[in-house]
Amino acid sequence: MEALSPVGEPNWQIVADPQKQVRFCANEVNDICNWSVPAQSDSAFCPACSHNRLVPDIATEQGIEQWRRISQAQRHLFYSILRLGLPHPNRDADPAGGLVFDFLVDAVAPDGSVIPAMTGHDEGLIAIRAAEADDVTREQVRANMNEPYRTMLGHFRHEVGHFIWNKLVRDENRLQACRAVFGDEREDYGAALQRNYDGGPRPDWQESFISSYASVHPWEDFAECFAHYLHIVDTLETARAFGVAIDPDGHEEMAAEVTFDPYKARSAAQLVKAWIPLSVAINSIQRSMGEADLYPFVLTPPVVVKMEFIHDLLHGRVAADESPMAVQNAVVQ
Repeated sequence: MEALSPVGEPNWQIVADPQKQVRFCANEVNDICNWSVPAQSDSAFCPACSHNRLVPDIATEQGIEQWRRISQAQRHLFYSILRLGLPHPNRDADPAGGLVFDFLVDAVAPDGSVIPAMTGHDEGLIAIRAAEADDVTREQVRANMNEPYRTMLGHFRHEVGHFIWNKLVRDENRLQACRAVFGDEREDYGAALQRNYDGGPRPDWQESFISSYASVHPWEDFAECFAHYLHIVDTLETARAFGVAIDPDGHEEMAAEVTFDPYKARSAAQLVKAWIPLSVAINSIQRSMGEADLYPFVLTPPVVVKMEFIHDLLHGRVAADESPMAVQNAVVQ
């Protein structure tokens, strides 16, 4: 966040660095976005909004409010992408697999019933159901699907996890290393989803997976672990910024303070060591207010191993496979 002073429409000067001038993202209109772009940039949109293709209808107040909430979550996601230096080419740079977002409205059937838009990922195209920007709608879906957690930011982080798998695992020839941790993604994805819908998750999923949905297929396991990695890193950074420390009476083993930059952590183990005491404390505070746990998940040893792979992958520490055949045998998602 920077303080700005006007230097002539539409440019602003960064107070702390007067040599730099910026202008607001074109989606400043209707208070959709408060990010900026360099004054000399050819793009009218900020690094987050420049990836949008379909957006809610700003001719309606509902559409404007949905887009505001969607944009807030999207910018939060892109903060992490930029901090971690993750690839995020748009469709101009990568026409076949660049990152692009469609924020979809629900359809209405001839009988007047609502056909919900689907949230998902397809070769860089991420679709987000705009209606879930509404808290009531999203909570109804969460309850119907028996999920412990469901947020717009969670949707963004999970779906981008699929995109990151494409870019850093498949396209960078790290499939064998990833399969050794998450399993073989060549397993029939449609059949795996159908088994989950028909019979529910595997009974022992809590032992090795961060969520029941992660146990459905290796792709979902990777995306869920990626999303949780961002949950943890970003929340720890916020705790550090506010100087939050945990020092419970009589439980010295639970004492913790974030004395490092979570985005530059040595390992996932370092993150988890700081995260567990903080999440326990936050969950306890939530319960004191009659609210559900903020982080209702358990980081078992197998999950931490997966987090360690994610950490190493995002920091460029996972070597490419020796055999190029793994890429040739990869399944496109």
